[in-house]
Amino acid sequence: MESNKMVITRKIQLLIDSEDKEEVKKMKDQLYNWQWITYRSANMIMSHHFVQEQVKDFFYLTEDIKLKIADEKKEENGILKSSCQNTTYRLLSNHFKGQIPTNILSNLNNTLISYFNKEKSAYWKGEKSLRNYKKNIPMPFEASVISKFVYTPDRRNFSFKLFKIPFRTYLGKDRSDKKIMLEKIMNGTLKLCVSNIQLDKGKIFLLAAIQVDKEQHTLDTSIIAEASLSIEHPITVKIGKYEHTIGTKEEFLHRRLAIQAAIYRVQKAVKFNRGGHGSKRKRRSLVDYQHQEKRYVEYKLHLYSRMLINLCLKYQAATLLLLNQEEKEEIAKDDVFLLQNWSYYSLKEKIAYKAARAGIQMIVE
Repeated sequence: MESNKMVITRKIQLLIDSEDKEEVKKMKDQLYNWQWITYRSANMIMSHHFVQEQVKDFFYLTEDIKLKIADEKKEENGILKSSCQNTTYRLLSNHFKGQIPTNILSNLNNTLISYFNKEKSAYWKGEKSLRNYKKNIPMPFEASVISKFVYTPDRRNFSFKLFKIPFRTYLGKDRSDKKIMLEKIMNGTLKLCVSNIQLDKGKIFLLAAIQVDKEQHTLDTSIIAEASLSIEHPITVKIGKYEHTIGTKEEFLHRRLAIQAAIYRVQKAVKFNRGGHGSKRKRRSLVDYQHQEKRYVEYKLHLYSRMLINLCLKYQAATLLLLNQEEKEEIAKDDVFLLQNWSYYSLKEKIAYKAARAGIQMIVE
């Protein structure tokens, strides 16, 4: 039976809740040290499990040895002292015990092994390379380690303690549902699942994984919406005898190409800008334009995907079929213009997320 629950993620900026600048610096340094350890641990986990899966190849000259990657206590030919999952946890514990909360290491180990097991068949076929993690990797933790989750005195934000470090949220002019969701988590009406804390470009973010109910809609399993992501129109959808187009090539690309042209002009002028703090000040206008392009594309893709799901709900379509999508993504890889400007993969992701929340089954051909 399909679950009526799903997990969504909200990115929330955090500040260390202290007026003592020395304490803030000390806590931030500690977080960066934990992130460095998490980065090293993640790559160690993937490397060790890859080697465990390939260890038989190391003995291919010896015909009389039978090997099994399993606990020697549970399997006759097992060569491990414990389960596969426990081997890497013990490895991390031996290297980093006392330097980082074990809750982070445990959840990191569980999450990455889950990814590895899902993808390992693709590794052997050469369809996918082994994951490689960067230094800004998020640090996973269980909701149970959060304590004293309350409103701030102005009731505009929330404060809590995570691994004894005091945090407060910075919601700013929040126009989304973040504050409402945090209120429901505080009241116990929403469940916070294994979430992450991430340090990126000097800022701290909470990647809150929240379990929510799927939207309840009246859908007909006999009605199928056939959608196509094309060049002339971002989305063309056919439901029975009705056909709709969402967006146009000119409408989507006009603004994006204009921003890219501005980026090109600014790049040529960067060397003439006034400096003062290395390259940061010289490149400020360039970075602003790059962020502007990213925000524009995100807005458009969210708008197109929402319009598609609304059409499916209007006609009560229970299934959404993306036609010839894999073929189009392969074509886009060979066309520099399409690959740079059309954002097929991101649009597909946003459609999948909104479809799942609305209870619509999405199939990609």
